Amino acid sequence: MLRVAYLLSHPIQYQSPLLRHLASQPEIDLTVFYTSDFSLRSYRDRGFGVPVEWDVPLLGGYRHQVLPRLLDGPEISFLRPLNRGIFRALRRGRFDVLWIHGYATLNSWMAMAAAKALRIPVLLRTDSTLIDHPRGPARLALKRLFFALLRPFVYGVLSVGERNAEYWRHHLGRDVPLFPIPYAVDNAFFLERCQTAAATREDLRRELELAQDRPVILFASKLLERKRCMDLVEAYLKIATRPRPYLLIVGDGEERKRMEARLREAGDEAEGIRLLGFRNQSELPRYYDLCDVFVLPSVHEPWGLAVNEAMNAGRAIVVSDQVGCQPDLVADGDNGCVFPAGDVPALAGALTRVLADPTVCRRMGQRSLQRIQSFSFEENSKGLLRAFAAAHQSKR
Repeated sequence: MLRVAYLLSHPIQYQSPLLRHLASQPEIDLTVFYTSDFSLRSYRDRGFGVPVEWDVPLLGGYRHQVLPRLLDGPEISFLRPLNRGIFRALRRGRFDVLWIHGYATLNSWMAMAAAKALRIPVLLRTDSTLIDHPRGPARLALKRLFFALLRPFVYGVLSVGERNAEYWRHHLGRDVPLFPIPYAVDNAFFLERCQTAAATREDLRRELELAQDRPVILFASKLLERKRCMDLVEAYLKIATRPRPYLLIVGDGEERKRMEARLREAGDEAEGIRLLGFRNQSELPRYYDLCDVFVLPSVHEPWGLAVNEAMNAGRAIVVSDQVGCQPDLVADGDNGCVFPAGDVPALAGALTRVLADPTVCRRMGQRSLQRIQSFSFEENSKGLLRAFAAAHQSKR
């Protein structure tokens, strides 16, 4: 049995089901070290702009410990949270492998330094991609120096998808051991909840005052500028198909006031748009089940796990070419459409194509459901076992 330590900033709704799954594997003895527990309490999420208290279990089913804190807070930065006791915890646990999510905090660097001193191989995982904001020569030089310093502390990396693999090879070199660990959500949870939601679909339709003969477009994410929900609103206003679709916007954040002003300006043209605010994790399957097409028009999006969730409902997907999961999950013309990020007419065209023929739209949804099956916790476990075993073997 491999003794694995996992350093994570705080309990995360997407990670906890995976940790329970890993802890059930007989080949792995897993201990999760959290640097904060702020997500276990109600806190104001900067992205959503509203108080958040998750309604899915974040703890239980796996061994975990919150490290003693010197600095803490409801947001992650280089210095916060800041903990002590990392070296002692790793030495006492006599771990075979240290797995770290992220590398841009002082805690991560202290853990990597402790692991190096204790001869524990380190595996890194992030969802970063090369689709990022432009950087000048000075910043690029600093980034090259940063990764040159990082490389000796890391045995290998866990890639969540194609673009993430490109990121690691670009920054750490093609000789870095790379293990594909597909980014996944709890497929069983979302599939079961979406199937259950189908029985009350018409209740939700009546609750939202939606006519039965009009298709539904769904956006479900934070209302941040980089999520480009305003592009989706503008594209929707250009759609001329009949019957006219509805646009449901689930989420909250900094763009909401600007969006409300735009809807007032649009008047009757915006009658089909519903701003529904933040919805918790267990509520989302009802909206995935209700929609015909799910849209994520983001720029600089590392992955986009909401796409995984919507695919479990068997829905057509429209994403921009800057959504990190696109090469892995969305094939243009197969299970949805891909458009150039920021191109509103192209987004309007993509929506028109997907909704033009209900039969084609449903077929795309079926392809989504088939495709998402390989992005699962079961595949994660297989990949992680290979990575942990290789890292442990490297010590010999």
